Amino acid sequence: MNCPVCNHSNSQIALESQDYSLTQTVFSIVHCANCSLRFTSPVPSQDEIGQYYQFKEYISHTDVKEGWMNQMYHFVRTKTLAQKTKWVQSLFTGHKGHLLDIGAGTGAFAHAMQQKAWKVTGLEPDAATRAKALEIHKLNLQSTEAIFELPENEYEVITMWHVLEHVHALKPYLHQCYKSLKYNGRLIIAVPNYTSFDAKYYQKYWAAYDLPRHLYHFSPKAMTRLLNEIGFDLVSIRPMWYDSFYVSLLSEKYKQSGKLGMLVAGTIGMLSNLFAMKDASKGSSIIYEFKKQSNSSKN
Repeated sequence: MNCPVCNHSNSQIALESQDYSLTQTVFSIVHCANCSLRFTSPVPSQDEIGQYYQFKEYISHTDVKEGWMNQMYHFVRTKTLAQKTKWVQSLFTGHKGHLLDIGAGTGAFAHAMQQKAWKVTGLEPDAATRAKALEIHKLNLQSTEAIFELPENEYEVITMWHVLEHVHALKPYLHQCYKSLKYNGRLIIAVPNYTSFDAKYYQKYWAAYDLPRHLYHFSPKAMTRLLNEIGFDLVSIRPMWYDSFYVSLLSEKYKQSGKLGMLVAGTIGMLSNLFAMKDASKGSSIIYEFKKQSNSSKN
């Protein structure tokens, strides 16, 4: 099978894992030897994929707060929202621009940027989640089907927080982002990093593979190659420090580790972050900042 990024046929199965969250269905994780992207096989179609999101623990869609894991998620999200908004604002000092948030979930980040006086457009594929965003934050999110109707050269910033790994139309989405960004605009993409220490430690149990909801599994090499091809330059990368702990806790749950699981997860999360302190490209999840190369869109 050909790689979705480089179209090379030199790929083989790296791991077999399963949908630990819901169906227990087994999937393969295929590794491209040419560009290092990994991708899920078989990929559920766009008509089929919805069933794999239908569980209340899928927090970004339901905003559920029951249970200590979900409570920790919300505590961490409050912290990271403050960091994200501060960083995005720093990219355009003193300028309140127009931001597009793709895969807005229940609207927490979009709302936070509105509170900072930015004009915000949010896209979210799930109708029930859009309704939740309206209920919680009074946000009128659009369906992601509207992405290909967006105006050109409109946005200073486009964000995809743990979204790109879910998108079937990978390259068409990124080409549209390129068209819709203003010259010198920023594309911010956060995705899990399978080259991290915690990913290597947990292997098939690594929760950030999240099969089959995650269609692609990125390395820094694969991400940079893909975005360069679209027409973006890499400006910076930074680790998401909390993700290593959260993902490790979920991974221990999938391993059914028992009482020692929390202790092991904390240790693995800490070690993963220590590697990332020395080299940001080793973060459990990475935020990539890309800049539009020129004011003429590539095809």
